[in-house]
Amino acid sequence: MRLSEKDAVDFDNADRGFVARLEPATVTADDGRVVWDVDEYGFIDGDAPDTVRPLLWRQGKLTAKHGLYEVAGCVYQVRGMDLSNMTIIEGDSGVIVVDPLVSKETAAASLALYRRERGDRSVVAVIYTHPHIDHFGGVEGVISIDDDVLILAPQHFMEHAVSENVYAGTAMMRRGMYFGGAMLDRSPTGRVGLGLGIETSPGTVGLIPPTVEITRTGQTETIDGVQFVFQLTPGTEAPAEMNFMLPDLGVLCMAENATHTLHNLLTLRGAQVRDARMWSRYLNEAIRMFGAQTDVVCASHHWPIWGRQNIVAFLAEQRDAYAYLHDQTLRMMNKGETGIEIAEDFELPPGLRDRAHVQGYYGSVSHGVKAIYQRYMGWYDGNPAHLWQHPPVEQGKRYVDCLGGTAAVVAKAAEYAAAGDLRFAAELAGHAVFADPDDRSARDTLADVLTRLGYGAECATWRHFFLTGAQELRHGVPETNIALASSLTPALSVTQVFDSIGIRVDGPRAWNESFTIDWHFTDLKEDYRMTLSNGALIHGPRNGEGDPTDLDVSLTKPQLLTILADGRLGDIEHRGDASVLTRLFSLLEDPDPNFAIVTP
Repeated sequence: MRLSEKDAVDFDNADRGFVARLEPATVTADDGRVVWDVDEYGFIDGDAPDTVRPLLWRQGKLTAKHGLYEVAGCVYQVRGMDLSNMTIIEGDSGVIVVDPLVSKETAAASLALYRRERGDRSVVAVIYTHPHIDHFGGVEGVISIDDDVLILAPQHFMEHAVSENVYAGTAMMRRGMYFGGAMLDRSPTGRVGLGLGIETSPGTVGLIPPTVEITRTGQTETIDGVQFVFQLTPGTEAPAEMNFMLPDLGVLCMAENATHTLHNLLTLRGAQVRDARMWSRYLNEAIRMFGAQTDVVCASHHWPIWGRQNIVAFLAEQRDAYAYLHDQTLRMMNKGETGIEIAEDFELPPGLRDRAHVQGYYGSVSHGVKAIYQRYMGWYDGNPAHLWQHPPVEQGKRYVDCLGGTAAVVAKAAEYAAAGDLRFAAELAGHAVFADPDDRSARDTLADVLTRLGYGAECATWRHFFLTGAQELRHGVPETNIALASSLTPALSVTQVFDSIGIRVDGPRAWNESFTIDWHFTDLKEDYRMTLSNGALIHGPRNGEGDPTDLDVSLTKPQLLTILADGRLGDIEHRGDASVLTRLFSLLEDPDPNFAIVTP
């Protein structure tokens, strides 16, 4: 473990301002299900075992600290009660809640902990710093949808919250099971934290749309007597994101743009590729705008830093890391190297290499470099031999045939593993599994190799991918019920609801179907036309088209959600052929939340 002396203060900073913790730190849902139990990570103590890299073990110790902490004056954070932090700012008459965690249950428990220590203050405003679910999903634990409460978010928040969590939600959540190690035990051979936080709570998720958009850097808002100065940072850690300064308090909140880890430029669960160049520039802008007046910097993950010199150094090192990754990847890319080639021997400069907060506990240099390459060049590396390759099953069959059968490939994989070349051993055994998924020896060999790779990974998300793959090879894919999209549906616009229907249409089965539906929303005073044409569901605001329709429906938006739930019009007012709706719903395909990843 190579760390500078400065990094020893992390433990002091993580403990500073401690007020109280939940005892026991267990949160349950209404049905009695445990959705949070950070006490289960009490095993992370002492020196790292052989199954965990020392720096990841150290990060686990830090992120397992939990409770209510005073940041500065009237600014508090509840940390270690979900993947993210909930920041609570005391105003004249109540509190402003920033980023209310993943789930309703942990958010409510965190607010109750604050109120136990600081009094029963009402929530007068909520701030979402960006549209990742760990920063808004628990909002209904701190307010209800009927409360008259300001909700502030960066411009385009709803657009990106929906595109990530609804449109691609099932695929991302399934990959997220690997990413977060959701099915792994909490133990030295399983989960020891997620690097960015301890883990993600599996509670009730909701979304209440913002009432105020932040549209420009420098925008100032006074909320319950507290002045906020916002900095928009689109394209950084999220497509829509913002930092904010509390100038009267000397507190700078960096959202998720500067935390104690090298972050993802392309998260392994799937997302849009982030812009390392702009990320670096926005960090530099934050230093210029706020550095001279900041006494403490905090974020929606990890622990704060105090002292202007320390803060500026921290932000500058984060800035330099993303700039270096970007510029050096582009330099080598323009010399003809591909992403995988650039990533292989990429090193951070000496001034960053030994700094704890830019190590890859959550993101990594390797997949960060590949993400930058992908952002500029796409999936294709330019080699014609790679332009039209076989998919994994067909590749596996051909490799197995060339090498003399499954047993021969597995034997070779075992040889490479014994020699310490786990990467190629995994590749060979992976081909054997895809060629012959029922071969127990192939599955066991690959599982053993992935387990060793997991124990050797410093990045928590790499560890989880390797160990979850090994687990599914040995025990199969566990049944899960991913219902994230449906829990967010009430917050969607009509266009977003129709989009979510369109991506479920089984195109080939719909090729020969054609119909038009007009939707009249009496509560919204909006009209929409929907047409199924050539297997595509086309929809948009109705602009007085005179063409005849097959079905006209007059309803409210809540009634639309009822139709989605049961597929029937019932007693909802309509004219025309009601069977059109039945035909539409018969063409919809349910996503599969349990699709295979490490096997065909």
